[in-house]
Amino acid sequence: MTVYAVTGATGHLGHRAVEELLDRGVPAADVVAVVRRPEAAADLAARGVQVREGDYSRPDTLPAALAGVDRLLLVSGSEAGQRVAQHRAVIEAAAAAGVQRVVYTSIAQADTSTNPLAEEHRRTEEVLREVGVPATVLRNSWYAENYASQLDTYLATGEVLGAAGEGRVSIAPRADYAVAAAAALLADDEGSVVRELGGPGVTLADLAAAVTEVTGTTVRYRDLPADEFAAALQAVGLDAGTAGFVAAIDTSIARGELDTGDADLAALLGRPVTPLVDAVRAARV
Repeated sequence: MTVYAVTGATGHLGHRAVEELLDRGVPAADVVAVVRRPEAAADLAARGVQVREGDYSRPDTLPAALAGVDRLLLVSGSEAGQRVAQHRAVIEAAAAAGVQRVVYTSIAQADTSTNPLAEEHRRTEEVLREVGVPATVLRNSWYAENYASQLDTYLATGEVLGAAGEGRVSIAPRADYAVAAAAALLADDEGSVVRELGGPGVTLADLAAAVTEVTGTTVRYRDLPADEFAAALQAVGLDAGTAGFVAAIDTSIARGELDTGDADLAALLGRPVTPLVDAVRAARV
């Protein structure tokens, strides 16, 4: 039998990936949910999943968490500035435990992107190569939820504000990425594999059009220079650092650095990527 582990299994992506493994017929006893707080994964434990404590920031918890695991889905951490050290701790523990493959959730075009989020993912990919554990790197583009969570603002203001120009971003719902991660974990790949994952590329004007179609309220995209966009974000309460960070992400979109196309994601899903308008509609429910 093969034992599969998923880190961050109480998070949106990790939890959905565990559910997908179960839906695909993996016995619950062969699935390990690695979480910081085991009590938060009571629903998975009730289904027979092995719930183990494992904290990226506490390397001493990781050997027991990964004991007997054959394949590991390493869901990237959320603590900016801490990710490389945290990911290294997991990867080294996985190698020591004899894990045969690590599937890692990276970011689109991590090896070349100027996106401010890319550096820690790029360095984590370097750690995977350095440690030498066979790896499948899933370079995820943007979650639809990154925009859908701002739906009320779009409707209130009548606009999507940004600095992405006509740059295209490959948007897909988080659930699609989770299903793809489970599929990659189950795949019998050999050697190192890199997949650029995302939906069909769309502009922020396309996003505004999708919001308009779903809600019936006219929303338009207003493009600004990056410095003006950052100033607008500060005017509504963001601190200067966060505003500059968000503007830099839009600048990377303008360069096409989050446009992956949908071929790799659709192949893992075994179906078309969920359309943007459907993702917006789901957020509206």
